[in-house]
Amino acid sequence: MRTRVLSFLNQWRGTAKEAFENVSIVAKFLCLLHVTDRYIISSTHVQGPSMLPTLNLTGDVILAEHLSHRFGKIGLGDVVLVRSPRDPNRMVTKRVLGLEGDRLTFSADPLVGDSSVSVVIPKGHVWIQGDNLYASTDSRHFGPIPYSLIEGKALLRVWPPEYFGSLR
Repeated sequence: MRTRVLSFLNQWRGTAKEAFENVSIVAKFLCLLHVTDRYIISSTHVQGPSMLPTLNLTGDVILAEHLSHRFGKIGLGDVVLVRSPRDPNRMVTKRVLGLEGDRLTFSADPLVGDSSVSVVIPKGHVWIQGDNLYASTDSRHFGPIPYSLIEGKALLRVWPPEYFGSLR
């Protein structure tokens, strides 16, 4: 009787060990996917009028990398993903138009008139604007944003296929 019980337990031990190894492989793969998506490169769906004509109103899927902003490699003209300063649960996509130390002059409200405002970008901040000045909430409304709100830099558009390629 005792040998039959031990034999039965040994049989299940091998099955349990194999199941644990398979679960471990899946868990490691999911961790790798998470790290890749969060800290290296990810796809993002972007929609809205603020980046017209660069990005479509109905939405584009872009690849964004999450490394260069960590090393200070964001430059003028780059399209960046930014955590909204007004709603931290929202991501916005805008173009960098000014870096720390730059002096910018912009139209206060292009719909109303030609009055302009000048600003110097403080240390550790960037100036972001949508390509569609008439339908974009950006640094003209909330000022320069801290570099720490930048989540990634857009590399290329992958969807829709007819617009595949660079965002410049």
